[in-house]
Amino acid sequence: MAAAKNTNVAKAEKYARDIVSGKIIACKWIILACQRHLDDKEKSKDKDYPYKFDAAKAERIAKFLQLLPHTKGKWAQKRETIDLEPWQLFSICIPFGWVKKRDGLRRYQKIVVFVPRKNGKSIIGGGIGNYMLVADNEYGAEVYSGATTEKQAWEVFRPAKLMVERTPDLKEYYGVEVNASNMYVAHDGSRFEPVIGKPGDGSSPSCAIIDEYHEHKDSTLYDTMETGMGSREQPVLLVITTAGSNIGGPCYLLVRDAEKVLEGSLDMPDLWAMLYTKDKDDDWTSEVALRKANPNYDISVGGEFLASRQRDAMQSARKQNTFRTKHLNEWVGAKEAWMNMTRWQNAPSRLPLTELEGRPCYIGLDLATKIDMVAAILLFPPHAGDPNYHVHARYYLPDARVLEDQVDVNTERYQTFDVEGRLTLTMGEVVDFEVIEDDLSEFLGRFDVQEVAYDPWQATQLAQNMEKKGARMVEIRHTVQNISEPMKQLEALVLQQRVAHGDCPILTWMMSNVTAKMDVKENIYPNKERSENKIDGVVALIMALARAMVHDQNGGNINDFLMDTIIA
Repeated sequence: MAAAKNTNVAKAEKYARDIVSGKIIACKWIILACQRHLDDKEKSKDKDYPYKFDAAKAERIAKFLQLLPHTKGKWAQKRETIDLEPWQLFSICIPFGWVKKRDGLRRYQKIVVFVPRKNGKSIIGGGIGNYMLVADNEYGAEVYSGATTEKQAWEVFRPAKLMVERTPDLKEYYGVEVNASNMYVAHDGSRFEPVIGKPGDGSSPSCAIIDEYHEHKDSTLYDTMETGMGSREQPVLLVITTAGSNIGGPCYLLVRDAEKVLEGSLDMPDLWAMLYTKDKDDDWTSEVALRKANPNYDISVGGEFLASRQRDAMQSARKQNTFRTKHLNEWVGAKEAWMNMTRWQNAPSRLPLTELEGRPCYIGLDLATKIDMVAAILLFPPHAGDPNYHVHARYYLPDARVLEDQVDVNTERYQTFDVEGRLTLTMGEVVDFEVIEDDLSEFLGRFDVQEVAYDPWQATQLAQNMEKKGARMVEIRHTVQNISEPMKQLEALVLQQRVAHGDCPILTWMMSNVTAKMDVKENIYPNKERSENKIDGVVALIMALARAMVHDQNGGNINDFLMDTIIA
């Protein structure tokens, strides 16, 4: 009887079972998400498990959404109402059915739907926004479609507004007033409106919808919406987005957290995530990759259209990143990124510093500017049967960059890195090089530091001070002749999966910012598209590797190499 009554839930759960059994092709993350729901239903039979699944609540939103009309395309032309696909029923309706046993309030307050373009995102965003406005039983609901630009904010609000305008019965039943820039319910003051930047003072979102989060440079809007929800009992923060090029940005970090939740390595019981993409080992030129990433394959996005875009990308390096980002949901770094970021992310496990003590080490220092981030990279080459290069780092920043609001576009990112303990802050407006000297002295005592590579620009005094302490300081000027070969070697090592960087978000962000062009002599040099795209850590790593390449010639000790050179 329950299955017949809750037909939409039945379709959604059949989808989950078909995914897990392999009847429907899907990537790792979707399989894990489906398995998580099925496993949690089994756990809920235990009286001590804090959550239960209320199928009627999931069915209710599914029915509501399917009373709304399509707003564009062939279905809108025929004036058809929405017919949710099984993947949509599972992705956006099932989380509304999970509640806390103690009070019946929703379990999931953050919903992430990570899906490529043309897969019906406007239906998801606009439909849920309307449900939260009038049908969630939230008195004085506040629903916001948030974005950094007016155009993006309207990408969700416009279809939501059209859905209500084209459903007179809904307008009349709930008393919805549709205005030019908002929707309003007079009897309880509920409203739905687009917001650019932060909502106004006193706002208390019951639902915030963030579309294309990958376009956000920082998490300001997300954080403001989340903190504003504190007075609501069961708010929903919905993020609907494709991948982008801002690796290390807030959207990328949110998706990585979602992956960890699905893998079970991060405990965030209030986060529901559906991540549609290809698996890392899938050939991006295959139909399998297209089907895994696009759940609406041959429904709202044609298979022939995707295959055509795929062929174009195979023939044009310029089009490849765009295709893989927008249609396969892969993060690609800079638009003309130098590094293969997929291979970068598939790095071997890094040894902790405690296991690297006494091991040969090369240090690279990028001290190009004292008013922004400075990087010291510790590179431990292969040693005693270990084939990998282990990378650790210290990053330095003037505390003014973190303490003051919006010094530049990276302020929010720096604040996040600081909270995570990834930065060493020095007092004042510029980096205090004495702090770096103290750290270098520590490294000299802990590791077998062979050389410290530095660019003499702004570093002459530091180099002299460290030489007095016994460090072997080596100048590496930032020229094509000095940088090209170690840069090529770094790329080769990453492709061989021999660079263990510990998934450091700072270095990953910087690596994704690096661009490079080959000259007529096939030399390359690290560049960046914009000044805010920092690459200091990568430059320091290349400098360290430049000196470590000497290690490859002599078995690991620079003193042996120097002695051989003198004798020769």
